[in-house]
Amino acid sequence: MPARVSESLILRTYPFREADLVVSFLTRDQGKLRGVARRARRPKSSFGAGLERLSHIRAAYFQHENRELVSLDSCELISSQFELQSDYEVGVALDYLAEAAEQLLAPAEQNERFFRLMLAVLEYLRAARASGLWPAVTYFSLWAVRLSGFLPGLRVGRESLAIADEMLKKPIAELTPRKWTKETAADLRRFLVREMETHIERRLVTVPILEAL
Repeated sequence: MPARVSESLILRTYPFREADLVVSFLTRDQGKLRGVARRARRPKSSFGAGLERLSHIRAAYFQHENRELVSLDSCELISSQFELQSDYEVGVALDYLAEAAEQLLAPAEQNERFFRLMLAVLEYLRAARASGLWPAVTYFSLWAVRLSGFLPGLRVGRESLAIADEMLKKPIAELTPRKWTKETAADLRRFLVREMETHIERRLVTVPILEAL
């Protein structure tokens, strides 16, 4: 069976057998998939840094009938988040993005708009770094809930409603400049996280760490 090649974002990896990794990754064309990367834990693995969290790659993989896991053959690194990870606060935000996407997205259900959302937020964080942390987290949370199909009427303050209205109308890079702190639209973020956790029926591990920043 010939390999498929999909533009992808790495969401999560965990050890499997002696030298392999199980990889959860979001593809542009096929949604969220899980696969096995053989020998990826070995020092001279051909996957290199391509399987780091939120790496943007072109993944080559084989899909087998009646198997849940695909077989990852190779990956070509388009961009990594290595520089962003040097900032602890931004690193926590990256963890939150990856965990929320991993939990919200159904397996093998195409959602290109969610893929483009993550690329846009990552690009924004690379440009703004720490100063862009809270607008990035808020924008991602709002659109993640909306694209998952369960954005309710927002029961938040007037300022947060105005921010949400703008975020639903504009790309993240075109938002009105404002002084963002942890408190800016905090009620909106908390509301959106509660909605996520209600629908996935579990607590997001990264949220308490994010709120402690």
